[in-house]
Amino acid sequence: MSFDVDVGARLKEVRTKRGLSQRELAKRASVTNSTISLIEQNRVSPSVASLKKVLDGLPMSMEAFFSNDEPQQQQVFYKASELPDMGQGSIIKRLVGFNHEHRALSLLHEIYPPDSDTGPAMQVSEGEQAGIVISGELTVTVDANEQLLVAGDAYYITSNQPYRLRNMNKQDCIVVTSNNTSRL
Repeated sequence: MSFDVDVGARLKEVRTKRGLSQRELAKRASVTNSTISLIEQNRVSPSVASLKKVLDGLPMSMEAFFSNDEPQQQQVFYKASELPDMGQGSIIKRLVGFNHEHRALSLLHEIYPPDSDTGPAMQVSEGEQAGIVISGELTVTVDANEQLLVAGDAYYITSNQPYRLRNMNKQDCIVVTSNNTSRL
């Protein structure tokens, strides 16, 4: 089989992009360190089976290797400045993982300024929602039940329960919430 790609240079490029040493890749692929070194130096031309074994250690398909079409890695870490604000009015709701294509939940860092609330009407969510107060106080109304929550207190609302969140105090209330819906 003839390759239009410099296999050694391409392997080294992929390995280093993924932060792997030759030793680590060799271990993952169950080959010797010298095998990886010789391939990267183009001192040996690996068989298709050998190359597949090495690529399985990455993991990476042969197609992606030769097309230089490496799948995009999902973002794992987020700076506060990168989180989009999904809130309305004065309420800030910063969404973590906004750019994950198949996101199954929403994790939000919420800030309720003094005298703010989610509105005079009760809200209904199609999914479940849970929150924990990090600082400040939050009045949570679910159906006809109302509770004042302080730092460390939490709530859990199931699907289709009407609710309202209010900060009736003179300091910001910070809440971390998570919810899931079938429409994310």
